[in-house]
Amino acid sequence: MTTKDTAGSRAQDNDAAAAEKALQREFQVRLAALTGGLAPDDYSKAWFDWLLGISKSPDTQWALAQSGFEKMIDNWQYALQAGTGNTAAPAPVADDRRFAQEAWNAWPFNIYAHTYANWQDWWHQALRPAADTPAKSAQLMQFMGQQLANAASPANYLASNPELLEQTRAEAGQNLVRGFSHYVEDLQSMLDKKPAAGTERFEVGRDVAATPGKVVLRNELIELIQYTPTTDRVQAEPILITPAWIMKYYVLDLSPKNSLLRYLVDQGHTVFVISWKNPLAVDRELGMDDYVTRGFLTALDAVTAIVPKSKVHALGYCIGGTLLYIAAAALAASGDKRLATLTFLAAQADFSEPGELSLFISPSQVDMLEAMMHRAGYLESTNMGGAFALLRSQDLLWTPAINSYVRGKRDEPNDLMAWNADGTRMPWRMHTEYLTRLYLRNELACGEFSFAGQRLDLTKLVLPMFVLGTETDHVAPWQSVYKARALTRSKDYTFLLTSGGHNAGIVTGATHPRRRYRVTTWRDGSTNPAPAKWLADTVPEQGAWWPVWDSWLTNHSTAKLVKPPSLGAADDSYAVVGDAPGDYVRQR
Repeated sequence: MTTKDTAGSRAQDNDAAAAEKALQREFQVRLAALTGGLAPDDYSKAWFDWLLGISKSPDTQWALAQSGFEKMIDNWQYALQAGTGNTAAPAPVADDRRFAQEAWNAWPFNIYAHTYANWQDWWHQALRPAADTPAKSAQLMQFMGQQLANAASPANYLASNPELLEQTRAEAGQNLVRGFSHYVEDLQSMLDKKPAAGTERFEVGRDVAATPGKVVLRNELIELIQYTPTTDRVQAEPILITPAWIMKYYVLDLSPKNSLLRYLVDQGHTVFVISWKNPLAVDRELGMDDYVTRGFLTALDAVTAIVPKSKVHALGYCIGGTLLYIAAAALAASGDKRLATLTFLAAQADFSEPGELSLFISPSQVDMLEAMMHRAGYLESTNMGGAFALLRSQDLLWTPAINSYVRGKRDEPNDLMAWNADGTRMPWRMHTEYLTRLYLRNELACGEFSFAGQRLDLTKLVLPMFVLGTETDHVAPWQSVYKARALTRSKDYTFLLTSGGHNAGIVTGATHPRRRYRVTTWRDGSTNPAPAKWLADTVPEQGAWWPVWDSWLTNHSTAKLVKPPSLGAADDSYAVVGDAPGDYVRQR
């Protein structure tokens, strides 16, 4: 065979492989349309593993049969008592706020609630994994079981909910008329890709993202915003904030009372924040390396040009914190000493235990997402938002739907809800790399993540560090955030755990009567108690975490205050190109 023939054969093989890959992607896209983007093979495997575990255990089968029979008898006995008006019958469901109202103790609704409680208990008993059931399968089955249990609740339906029936009677059905109107309005908004009803009154640049400042850099990926000082003197070291690109940056700049950016400016800090572009199909090839170089490192160059001869306090939030781990490790490897400190808010470096999000991250699931993103060039924010909602389906799906479409009552939106409705997209290449390299392979924690052709070593991070987790975080569980202590070697390391979730715990405000936090500082590079032990040994304190971090920043800054720097640096190609909040944050 000639060289020409060999080359032709290889070309044909490549074309065949490309065609096969394209066909596979098309199949996955069409399958995703039927499954809501969930990979069915993960769930079918989980079901088979669960069924196999039960089939191999006669004891489990007998226990479930006995439990089911006992609960059936209990349901009949309770129904007889309730049907004869026996007021001594126990409350239908204990410790379930859905059935807390007195109306649920009246016939026949007490029977519905009591039967549901028994069935739910039996269902949870049946879903307990056998000893040899794979952990992933057990987690998926419990997740599916909880979705089914939530869907079956009599509290979710008009005919079986006495509170909804009473309201409908009292209003002569006007609540249902309003509810249908809300449904039509929401359906139209979804078709028109408009934000949720009521959130439009929070205008970006006026009600939220309103801290005064200037855009001092704009490229194809970021805008860099520098905020106008409000004090005559400022700390010498500026702060560069890297938010997640899965969200718009103004989660840190909501209303004045809970704007972290405004708070920092008022405390005498020079603050810069990255505002990420909301990518379109043309941005499909943007990758993790672009987010590091054209994102953080480009912003760092600008900050050090505008505030020369000063080191920079760097903060990363959520995925932005993961990016900061990567960038800081790359800077340390190259001997770049422009950073003064590192702060990480709800950010993971070790993805070995990512928490509930692992339900949606597996090779099959990533393949399906990759196919969806490859066709569009990006992942829609609604895909990620839907996954988060399923994790708290009763609170985030069923309860809002009942309130809006049956009660006819709209929840009054607040600034955080308006921000949450203002979603962002993620480019195909970057998000595929992020899920594959970090979540599936955990390359960063394992020392296998490469940037610019060099493997990164997080043990090179020896700068002062402030790491924060939130107690009820389902995106970046605090125990996972805590793992950064074992990966780095800072001899000035502070870990703070605050109450609240991934977003609400961060935007708590400078004062909050219901917030608490635990904090510890280690003065060596090796002390690393287990998370449970640290939690047990650390006394909680009342209050918000913002003043704690501000004090930490001040203690790690030059003692002498200086005159605020100019906004931008035209001589260094960082002239002001517009007013804050810029253009990128307004992209939908």
